[in-house]
Amino acid sequence: MLKIIQAPNPVLSQKAKAVTRIDKIVTHLLQQMEETLDHASDPEGVGLAAPQVEKSLQIFIIRESPHAPLLTFINPKIEEFFDKSEEKQLEKDPKKKKKKRDVQLEGCLSLKDVWGVVKRNFGVTLSYQDETGQKQTKKFSGFLATIIQHEYDHLQGTLFPKRVLEQNSPLYHSVKNTKGETEFEEIKL
Repeated sequence: MLKIIQAPNPVLSQKAKAVTRIDKIVTHLLQQMEETLDHASDPEGVGLAAPQVEKSLQIFIIRESPHAPLLTFINPKIEEFFDKSEEKQLEKDPKKKKKKRDVQLEGCLSLKDVWGVVKRNFGVTLSYQDETGQKQTKKFSGFLATIIQHEYDHLQGTLFPKRVLEQNSPLYHSVKNTKGETEFEEIKL
């Protein structure tokens, strides 16, 4: 298992380097990243970028929930953003029910106890290589698109508080109350 580094480690503020070959080293790194993400708790992670484990490489992995399949993205590039009205163009599973989501606080495994609301695009078209090296271009929407945008920012050397501040939104610090429940206090800047 790898150690998740914390800000202000300089790797987190640098643009990650492209992966030139998907070899045994990259495959091993992906396995270690998956194990690290599986063991992330408080908060439980839904994504992990290579810079967060101190590897300056254009790689991230995500999963929508702890039991969802893991998705791997190597050398990703956001080709375009789209809004909710364009969602109808995406293929849908008719058995899936649409969940209504309230505004969610965004956090990061490299910023312990810091949270904020980031206005993200509803959907993205992403080109990337998968773990086998195959080139892919796919559309993602909703929570998956949010996770992708967060992890993609890591590869550009941007942490989510920068987005929060750009949008003039508040940042929060999570603390445990006397009952052991998590509460959020606004960080005064």
